[in-house]
Amino acid sequence: MCGFFGLIAATGEHAGLAEDRVRAVSDVLAHRGPDGEGVERFDDGVLIHRRLAVLDPTPAGRQPFRRGGGWLVYNGELYNDRELRTDLADAFETECDTETVAAALQRWGTKALARFRGMFALAWWDREKRTLTLARDPLGIKPLYWSRAGDAIAFASEPTALFASGVVEPKPDPVGVASYLVTIRTTLGRRTMFKGVEQVEPGEVLEFDLSKPGSEPRRSSWWDRAGSENDGDLRTIVEDSIRAHLRSDVPLCSLLSGGLDSTIVASVAARTDADLRTYCSGAPDAADGLADDFGFAEHASAALGTAHRAVPVDRDRFTRDWAWMVDRLGVPLSTPNEVAIHAVARALRDEGHVVTLSGEGADELFAGYELPMTLARQFFEQRPDATARDHGRFQLESTAWIGEGVRGQVLAGQMIDGIEAAAAWYGETFAKLPEPDLGESSLERALHRHLRFQRRVNLAGLLHRLDTATMLASVEGRTPLADRVIAAASDAIPLGEKLRFDGDRVETKRCLRSAFAGTLPREIVERPKRSFPLPFQGWLAVHARVLVETPWLRTVFREPALAEVASDTERHWNLAWPMINLGLLARRWGWDG
Repeated sequence: MCGFFGLIAATGEHAGLAEDRVRAVSDVLAHRGPDGEGVERFDDGVLIHRRLAVLDPTPAGRQPFRRGGGWLVYNGELYNDRELRTDLADAFETECDTETVAAALQRWGTKALARFRGMFALAWWDREKRTLTLARDPLGIKPLYWSRAGDAIAFASEPTALFASGVVEPKPDPVGVASYLVTIRTTLGRRTMFKGVEQVEPGEVLEFDLSKPGSEPRRSSWWDRAGSENDGDLRTIVEDSIRAHLRSDVPLCSLLSGGLDSTIVASVAARTDADLRTYCSGAPDAADGLADDFGFAEHASAALGTAHRAVPVDRDRFTRDWAWMVDRLGVPLSTPNEVAIHAVARALRDEGHVVTLSGEGADELFAGYELPMTLARQFFEQRPDATARDHGRFQLESTAWIGEGVRGQVLAGQMIDGIEAAAAWYGETFAKLPEPDLGESSLERALHRHLRFQRRVNLAGLLHRLDTATMLASVEGRTPLADRVIAAASDAIPLGEKLRFDGDRVETKRCLRSAFAGTLPREIVERPKRSFPLPFQGWLAVHARVLVETPWLRTVFREPALAEVASDTERHWNLAWPMINLGLLARRWGWDG
């Protein structure tokens, strides 16, 4: 696990960075890798790596890692590392999966990526062929950004590293900003909130031929083909994935909210580690025992026999950490409970844990969101002839934080144009989704595509949230349920086994609940979805002044709307959250309008 940066030039004009820039980039990424630093300079570039040592923490796992004529910087973990080493039949000098990744890329090229089971973002610089490969895992667990710098390609784990290098400036992209305002996601496909900065999309591979300066990268993707392995029943597949995610040479723990997903993960981990520690975060504002996250988490912990700690987040901590996180990350927060995730990550790191398991993934794979799926069903029934692009736009509008009906009163004209561009992307993305061939009704096929869209967009956003919040505390967050083999198994399960409408009652994650019924407490198996909820609506006013004290915001919002929201943030919380976040971002980068 790590953070990395690279600058590779087609010619010698951008042969590297000045020493002060190298130091600045390394310092920006230090939270992603406090255990080691590696810098390699070439006549045509530089690679910088910060290491969080999880497997083989000896110096043998140091990066940048050289294999033959190639150099690798890599962020992630392979859970089929041993199997790949057997297939490669090479002599290995380390126990670190970095060497496995490098050997696989050297042997199989980009075809190696389809063999990887795990989370990863990587850059492979083949100096002999003068090719640069950037790639991410198919579900988008680990981030990767890139930018052009003259005849050079710069890439990094975070946009802040690109800005610290000086190769690109942090200027706002209107479409990216507009998209954030309605989706509270900091990316839109390849687009980010910054001009000239792209993300490598989940499951995407970019291959640059640097013998041809200025040429476009060759792009390929396997994000819609999560994998073909599908041996065993669902419970076996899930438990095997969790066990595979337990490999670590440093202390490991588990997040436990008391919901179905995190309890499944912790229950399997606890069978392997009798001393497993579990953690929960949130606001202890409920006094009805098991009705709140803390109560459910304690109940689950007692059933599993784990040592458990609750990490409360109150108003003061929320408002302080919120602004601090935006400043450190250089991007706005997505959901408010990102603060709670960081708080619990910092607490478990303080107690000596470097790796934590989390339950992300099950809702998008097994239909865990009752309201979005209900609304999708209603949309299909009301508009049975709607196109795929109509369904994509519905996905945007049904979850928008700044709704279509108020945008004319709230947003400047260029932002409304930007939202239209975002809506077009949603429609195009939905239209590309494959329809399952499971002999289902037209309604079930449509809902399956909505579920796949949640995997493509919503899950990628949640995984990004987990990565940034945990890595900011120098913690590796692992997601055993967001796994390519589990995703493949989910694709083969008919919708009716995941989701059922029974009058006003909606049964979610049916097959997953059934698979673990009898092994977990009944009230947890049947518990509705919750996720570290915070009563943030009443906490927003602390930062309300940023709305009226930031001139740049007047290029984004209409001035009466800024004044109205600033005067009553609790009432207008759905507007205030993205608006204040954008104000904090503008303050961070000095956007003064």
